[in-house]
Amino acid sequence: MQQPYDFSLHLALYGPKGTGYSKDLTADSANAYCVEIAESHYENFPVLSWAVPPPLRQHFANVYAFCRWSDDLGDEVGNGDESAELLDWWRQETESLFLGRTRHPVMMALAGTINEFSIPPTPFLDLISAFRQDQYIKRYATFDELRDYCRRSADPVGRIVLYLLRCYTQERVALSDAICTGLQLANFLQDVGVDYREKGRIYLPQKEWERYGVDESMFALKSTSPELVELMKEEVSRAEGWLNAGLPLARQMPGRFRLMIALFGEGGLAILRRIRRAEYNVLAERPRLGKWDRIRALGRAVIRSAGLNRSPSNSPTIDDPSSKSAAGSVV
Repeated sequence: MQQPYDFSLHLALYGPKGTGYSKDLTADSANAYCVEIAESHYENFPVLSWAVPPPLRQHFANVYAFCRWSDDLGDEVGNGDESAELLDWWRQETESLFLGRTRHPVMMALAGTINEFSIPPTPFLDLISAFRQDQYIKRYATFDELRDYCRRSADPVGRIVLYLLRCYTQERVALSDAICTGLQLANFLQDVGVDYREKGRIYLPQKEWERYGVDESMFALKSTSPELVELMKEEVSRAEGWLNAGLPLARQMPGRFRLMIALFGEGGLAILRRIRRAEYNVLAERPRLGKWDRIRALGRAVIRSAGLNRSPSNSPTIDDPSSKSAAGSVV
């Protein structure tokens, strides 16, 4: 029986002063370590078992382990200054990886993936910079600022996947970025209450919530105010626009990845529909997808990946994915 994941134990073993480093650490044991991390988060990473062909599973696990460590260094340490220092160390480990020097098991495993698929350092370093930013920046004045954060916290994952599938083109990058940013925005909207109560963060553009008459005290309430409801309507439509703009990527993916990409996008749209059905009340309770939400999302993903859906004539373009015309344009 697999033990529950406890990041503090991993940090004690393989942090800057970890006790787990030894000459016995090999490429094989490093690969096994990454698979262990991926499997310990099965609910967040089911693609390791059903969507990823066997030859790619190790590489996906290696990338996931890097993202998991980056995320946990940012959110599981409990002290912003300490997290920032640890993320600086993680950045140094990443830079050393691209210079051919590895010590950490994740970096040892990731070296093989990077070499085989010629992945540059930028997406990995961007992820680290976003997690470090979270330690000190908890408000975003404009959507442009929030979009820049999404560009580094979400988009790099999609870009890495395109490298792993050997289908990296500028057109697909634009579509992937739209899906990843849309998913990030949907998660922000789903977690408005949790982010504020537990982390003191508000991932809604401050100028926009001020325009609707929302002040920060409203985020501490147990119910969503009418002003915040009006703001949420606009933000949900924006997130929906980004997802719809990127979903054509599904039909450009090879094999089973068509369904996987479509399912990610449809999952994001399902979250937004759930928020609407909850009348945008995201403070009293975090909107969650139920069994039928997931079944419907899967059905929509199957249709979309097969190219059977009819794209609405008013679907937003990549140049303008935030268009309000996207509201209600879900297949």
